[in-house]
Amino acid sequence: MPRLSFTVEPLSTIIPAVRAALENGEEVTLEVPDPDAGLGLYAGELYTCAAGPAGRHRPWSAWADLADALGAHLLTPQPSGPGRARFGLRRYAAAPAPNAGGYGVGGDWARVDKLEDPVLLLTLVEALRRIDPPAGGRVLALGVNSGRELDALALAFPGRPSPDQHSPDRHSPGRHFEVVGVDTDASALAAARGRHPAATFLELDVAELSRPDQRPLELGRFDLILALSLLQSPGVRRDVLLKALCKHHLTEIGGLVFGFPNARYRDGLLSHGARMRNFARPDLSLLCADVAGTRRDLQKRGFQVFVTGKYEVLLTALPIGRRVGCNLTM
Repeated sequence: MPRLSFTVEPLSTIIPAVRAALENGEEVTLEVPDPDAGLGLYAGELYTCAAGPAGRHRPWSAWADLADALGAHLLTPQPSGPGRARFGLRRYAAAPAPNAGGYGVGGDWARVDKLEDPVLLLTLVEALRRIDPPAGGRVLALGVNSGRELDALALAFPGRPSPDQHSPDRHSPGRHFEVVGVDTDASALAAARGRHPAATFLELDVAELSRPDQRPLELGRFDLILALSLLQSPGVRRDVLLKALCKHHLTEIGGLVFGFPNARYRDGLLSHGARMRNFARPDLSLLCADVAGTRRDLQKRGFQVFVTGKYEVLLTALPIGRRVGCNLTM
């Protein structure tokens, strides 16, 4: 396995050397100034260290970003003498994207728990608290799949009876809601029912909610509508769906949370940035257009809109004039 040692070299020198090493093998070891020795410095600043040689500081987050940009896992760092550290980079395996296996329990998406992304979990909890649906209110989750995202409700609103208060495996009591989940995959919905037995789950194509030639489905109105990674799906007309949701399925004080994916999974790792075919680096033009278009549409409909997140960009909307929910932090 090749080993590369760096001390004060700029990143413009490091990147070509590391890229060449990865192109010639599956793994490379880097020995660098210990990031812990330069805490508080900006990336690239030179420093001297009493415990070791001078170096150019880079935080661990910079090395993690470099690894992902070069298509590699960052392996567990180890000390390598006074003021030095070493770590490996291992190339991503040529694994298929999760969606190649579909969204049912037999596909790779069944292995994915989006709430294990700490930024998404924190921003989703904040979004739910901004909307602050009333106790006993109704929640509609579109494209709910196996229902993992509903776990965030108990975290956002702890300390009150949960929707599954009679289930022995519920450890985080929360505010009671009437939850309705919608998805097209029967096997995923079966998993969701096992996860949230007090909720109602319907096998239904979201496009059915927005067909102008049909009478609106009798789902009723909701205080919160949640849809993660849905509005960019094939067959979903964002503008038509928004109109139908606001007109037929949202209460006067209700709010919406929409998620737009800004990442992809590469060999099990969440890699930042939406990719387009034949582009080596992420291209955010479609994401920006969809988020901006949705934000503009909702503002025209009388909503105040917040945009947060990282790997999943969250758009949170609630009626103008309604007080934003408090206690937004976890």
